[in-house]
Amino acid sequence: MTIKKVSKSFETHFGNQYRLFAAPGRINLIGEHTDYNDGFVLPAAIDKKIYLAIEPSDDRMMQVFSVDYDEEANIAIDGPQPEMPHWALYSYGVARELLSAGHHIGGFRAVFSGDIPTGAGLSSSAAIESAFAVALNELFQLDADPMSLAKTGQKAEHNYVGVRCGIMDQFASFFGKKNHAMRLDCRSLEHAYFPLALQGYSLILADTRVKHSLASSAYNKRRQQCEEGVALLQQKYPAIKSLRDATPELLTEHKDMFDREVWMRCIYVTEENQRVLNACDALQQGDMEKLGTLMFGSHSGLRDRYAVSCKELDLLVETAENTKGVAGSRMMGGGFGGCTISLVKTGALEPFRDNASAAFTKAFGHEPLFYDVTTGDGAGELSETR
Repeated sequence: MTIKKVSKSFETHFGNQYRLFAAPGRINLIGEHTDYNDGFVLPAAIDKKIYLAIEPSDDRMMQVFSVDYDEEANIAIDGPQPEMPHWALYSYGVARELLSAGHHIGGFRAVFSGDIPTGAGLSSSAAIESAFAVALNELFQLDADPMSLAKTGQKAEHNYVGVRCGIMDQFASFFGKKNHAMRLDCRSLEHAYFPLALQGYSLILADTRVKHSLASSAYNKRRQQCEEGVALLQQKYPAIKSLRDATPELLTEHKDMFDREVWMRCIYVTEENQRVLNACDALQQGDMEKLGTLMFGSHSGLRDRYAVSCKELDLLVETAENTKGVAGSRMMGGGFGGCTISLVKTGALEPFRDNASAAFTKAFGHEPLFYDVTTGDGAGELSETR
């Protein structure tokens, strides 16, 4: 079990006094690339987590050991940013952002590991940031609220990892509630919970095992294109501050103003925002077929308009469409690899796995990995001080 591995590793490296924290990864039912456009998303926290053992130290050093990389980083938290392993940027970024916000934190020793598959679009990086943020908040009695801690993780991602992500991943990691999805308004940060009563359906992830990097130029280019679109719209409609303020109808009316690629990116975002709102209605009504249709529509938009899918993801979704009992399927996460998320009648899970494995192996020479998804609660402490 991962938590025992973390505890044992901490005891080996640093001793027997520590506190344990955890933060979950997340799925996103629908609403991809809408978060940094002030739009709507519908994530849920999952039971796969990052586990962290930590204790304060008497110096101004952060000593962090990654069980998964079998590597330790020793960094002065007050000095200029040194060279460090990529995995250490997440914890270092959180510590530095807390200091920048005026919080007083000391040095610390920490060990972490997780059972969130990396590169699968389940936000293992946000879970690391959330685990360290909630731990440092408790360790040094900062009295920061969960939303400000989620924003701390987002800022760490922006300023130290180099990914201009939206707030969704960190939000989901902090605010997750078992058996619920959360609609987040990424502009106001208001959120609402929707019971995830699947009623004879299950959610399953199919991992392409194609590893993506959200720090790639492609991700940041999409964000830039959205901003270009907003700047064009503002010439006629100064009140428009983001694509949240636009509609598909407005973009279609003014299509001739846009470069074709920029228009495609922008209309996708406006359509996806509407799909999220419609998906919430479907959850309230317990209409899984409607939810599934919206998921298929989301994938089509991500593939054809936003251009962040890949042939492996497309094949899995196509197989889902052609398998009886699959209500919906789409790529999930930043794109260019990672997982699909599929809504499948429980009795059709095995046929879907078989069909997807056969088609995928024939096309790419290896099977996808499958993960059954269970929702879980958000970041927090697991035990009292040892």
